[in-house]
Amino acid sequence: MIERDGYLPSSYGESFADVYDDWYADVSDVDATVAMLAAIADGRPVLELGIGTGRLAIPLAADGTTVVGVDASPAMLDVLGNKPGAAAIIAIEADMASLGRAPGLADHGPFSAVFAAFNTFFNLPTGDEQSACLQGCHSLLADDGRLVIEGFVPPAGGLTDGGISVRDVTAAAAVLTVSKHDANDQLIRGHHIEMRSGGNTMRPWIIHYRTPEQLDASAVATGFALEHRWADWHRTPFDPAVHDVHVTVYRKNSPA
Repeated sequence: MIERDGYLPSSYGESFADVYDDWYADVSDVDATVAMLAAIADGRPVLELGIGTGRLAIPLAADGTTVVGVDASPAMLDVLGNKPGAAAIIAIEADMASLGRAPGLADHGPFSAVFAAFNTFFNLPTGDEQSACLQGCHSLLADDGRLVIEGFVPPAGGLTDGGISVRDVTAAAAVLTVSKHDANDQLIRGHHIEMRSGGNTMRPWIIHYRTPEQLDASAVATGFALEHRWADWHRTPFDPAVHDVHVTVYRKNSPA
């Protein structure tokens, strides 16, 4: 387990579990995501990295796909476990940078697909952890397996240095987002600060982003080959000059 200035693999989930479903329920097209993943799975098991509260896993399992998921946050897994449909999912508490040490995970494979949606892969705060995750994915996939990663595309002109913005204001609370960007490390550190009359809640997050080209290089070095890159889960053709999100499919190519 790697700690970065007090930030642990479980920190995001432990801080956001109580609000995740309210804040991020419509963050992406769930139906389109489930449809693509089910097609890739083709009736075989899939592994979700950062399964969280089951936003994708529950409808994917309800569609007939066997879903195994890992998450480093007990709080996230508690929320998932109390939802209808959760009994069909195999959820394992584990850091996605250490998949080889996830208890019993290998027993449920090999997997037809491993996927990380909505910047989840970028939640790994170091390049070493991201590389370790890719290696773990490679080892758990079937010989014809696929790795699917959704992530944002850093703007060509670069990101701002960070700052303060208003996320939400209601009669009961105000939520500010505070962030700081390190362009050299491609690291964004931030907090959502929820202010209420009874006190403040700090919700920390870290994004260690990669350009599509950098992601490709890491994947190829691990033994993957780029198969598809789309702009969304509907398989819209990707144009780097236009789109700020990509959904990339890598094919398991050769032993790492």
